[in-house]
Parts: sequence; C-alpha cells; structure tokens
Amino acid sequence: MVKITDVARRAGVSPSTVSYALSGKRPISDETRRRVQAAVRELGYRPHAGARGLAGGEPNVLALAVPLRPGVQVPVVMRLAVSVVTTARAHDHDVLLLTQEEAEEGLSRAMGLHAVAGLLLADVELDDPRLPRLRALDRPSVLIGLPAEPYGLTCVDLDFRAAGEACVNHLAERGHRRVALVGSPPEVYLRGTAYAHHLMRGFTTAATRRGLATSVHPADPDPATAPGLAERLLREHPALTAVVIHNEPLLEPLIHALRRLGPRIPGDLSVIAVCPDDLATTPGVPVTSVSLPADELGTRAVELLMRKLHGTPVPQTTLLPPHLTERATTGPA
Repeated sequence: MVKITDVARRAGVSPSTVSYALSGKRPISDETRRRVQAAVRELGYRPHAGARGLAGGEPNVLALAVPLRPGVQVPVVMRLAVSVVTTARAHDHDVLLLTQEEAEEGLSRAMGLHAVAGLLLADVELDDPRLPRLRALDRPSVLIGLPAEPYGLTCVDLDFRAAGEACVNHLAERGHRRVALVGSPPEVYLRGTAYAHHLMRGFTTAATRRGLATSVHPADPDPATAPGLAERLLREHPALTAVVIHNEPLLEPLIHALRRLGPRIPGDLSVIAVCPDDLATTPGVPVTSVSLPADELGTRAVELLMRKLHGTPVPQTTLLPPHLTERATTGPA
C-alpha cells in the first residue's frame, strides 16, 4: 500500500506538505502542488477518506448508528454493517460505527464531527426519540426502518407489513385455517421496534381478511427455550397447522423441537420463516421463507445518502417488496 511518506519522498517534500497540497488547508506554491500531484499519479496513491475529513478537508465519513440492544439479531446487523461499509468505500467514504444507545445527545456528538458527512440510522422504532433531532440536522440522513411518521425523513426497509401478508396468503391458499406467529423477542415489541410491529400487523390483518384464526408469540431467542415453546404451541393450539417464525436464532431449534413432539413437517404442520436466505437453507429441510435482504438494505441506504449529499432528490420512503421462496416446509393443510 502506498503511504503519504512515499509520495513525499517522490515529490521531495515533507509529508505535511503533501497533506496540505491534497487538502487545500494551507497555501502551497503551484510548483510544489504540481510535484505532489505528479507523485500521486505515478504511485497510485489514494488518501484515506476518513483522514481527509478529519484533517479538515471535505467530509468523507458516514456515521452508522446501530445500537446493539437486547433482542437485536447481531448476525443480521453485522451483515447490514458490512454492506454499508463496502458500498461507502465504493463511493470513497469511510464509516463510523455507533453501537451504543445513541439518543439525541449521542447523535449530536457524532454529527458535530467535521468528518461526518451524513448519518445512517438502523433499529428504528415506530415513535423513535431520535427523529426530532434528525429532522433538525443540517446534514442528510437515511433511516433503515420505517417509523410511524416518516414525514421529513428518508427511509428504506423491507416492506415487513407485506411480508407478513405474504406468509398468511401463502398458507391460506393451501387451506390452512389456524396459524401462529413466533415473533421477535418481547423487548423488541416493548421498544416499539418498527419492523417487528409492521410484520405482526401485516400478519394479523391478512389473517382477518382471510378468516384465519391466529396467535402471536413473542419469543426468547435462546435456542434452549425451543422445546418449551414447541410444547406450548401444540398444547394451547391443538388445531394448529402452520407456524410463521420471525426470530432467526429459533428457526432451526424450533423446527427440531416440533418434530420431536410428533408433527410431520410439512405433512401435519407447515413452517415459514422470515430470515436471510442462507439461514433458510441450513436446517435439515430447506425452509419456505421470505428473504430478509440485509445486504441490499445496506447498499440502498448508502446510495440514497450519497444522492442526498450530491443534492439529488430522493423518495421519502423506499420499501423493498418481499420475495417468498417455497421450499420443503409448506404444503396443504
């Protein structure tokens, strides 16, 4: 990797002079600037985006706020973060990752850094306390999630309401009349996390429209709880013929626990998951699923933010349509 000291040596100047020539922070003679620029071209040097911003040049850092709170599925969050970083680097930007509870004051601190050009905010709540601050910021932001009142904001997410509806419609068309939703952890619903509520509303709305009996079960993601949950589902709902699982860590252990209690999948009980595609294909039997496109969400969020940074109009809300793939775990009731 070419370093700034290599450029300085080739141009016959000090590293600080190279920094000033590239950032424009201090006046440099035309002759010196030309030598530095020629050395940059010859060596293929690319200044680090974050360093340029921190040095006082053009801001080239995107802040990504992803609070790692109880109930957050870390593997999905990390996949989202990797996608954000990869896409940002393609636009010559770096990413500042904020993983703590970043309320209004935390966001203000991040946005007070000269290097930060814009903000990406994940794990959005329906009535998120951070939104008033976002609306008042003098720099652009994008939410990866859909709050109850998205006015004045830019949001991108999977259409979780449509995802819940797609699961119910798939089962209703196969004759199922009693369906359970094994949902996100209880604390996720208590916080008012947007994606969990949108999916639950889509699930219950479509079931009402289709005349299906339903139950919703917020669930502890600990795989050790799967046997007890499976037993409770079958005991409390003896007419149950299908389960929708929106809780990634429970997917495989819950399927195994249900099978051990007797039901054949899909002969007696159909299962649909809302999860990343690779997770749906890892259990012993490939699971019918609605894809959770964390990679695409990260890419779309960065691209929307870059358009805003360049003054290009963007839609207020971008919802990715759900894609349901039928595999081996759903069949006729």
